[in-house]
Order: sequence, then C-alpha cells, then structure tokens
Amino acid sequence: MKKVLVINGPNLNLLGTREKDIYGEETLEDIARKMNAEAIKLNVDLSFIQSNHEGR
Repeated sequence: MKKVLVINGPNLNLLGTREKDIYGEETLEDIARKMNAEAIKLNVDLSFIQSNHEGR
C-alpha cells in the first residue's frame, strides 16, 4: 500500500469560514473527507494534516 502525506499550510483551516465569495464554502474538513474517500478507492494510506506554522 502506498502512503501519501498531505500537509496543508497557514490559514487553510479557515476555508469555508472566511471570504466565502473568494474561497467558497467548502471547508478543509470537507476536502479531507473527499480525499480520504478517493484514497480508499485507490488503496492509498492517506495522512492529512494542517499547520499554521510559518517558521523553519
């Protein structure tokens, strides 16, 4: 089984809550749910994390 790590960066946790006219209403959780569904179909072990850290 292949493993995939998705690392989402700063402020993506705000998707669906801020500036919906620009970024839409879909949340990061919605996106993770869709990606996990596809990963299952493809027999991929998906890890999905988000961090607002901007340092080294």
